[in-house]
Amino acid sequence: MLQLKPNCENCNKRLPADSEEAMICSYECTFCRNCVSEVLLNVCPNCGGGFCQRPIRPKREWREGVSLKNQPAQAEDLLKPIDPQSHQEFADTVKDIPPQLR
Repeated sequence: MLQLKPNCENCNKRLPADSEEAMICSYECTFCRNCVSEVLLNVCPNCGGGFCQRPIRPKREWREGVSLKNQPAQAEDLLKPIDPQSHQEFADTVKDIPPQLR
């Protein structure tokens, strides 16, 4: 189940469970849409994969036991700002390869 991390790991922007700005890689590294496009160049600094929009967990319990109330978002922040120069060097090696081919 997705952890729904509450912040951008790079800039610390708040990304509540219902945020349409939250982007994740396949390992659930979580960044805001701006950092993904402008800073990370759609290259996860941790795994090298691409990003997609994080799904929004329903607030309402449409099915018994399944909702944000029953599986809340993670409360603890994770902040690991990237080193821009180091990431640029890393991203330059993979950014032109489509994520599905990395």
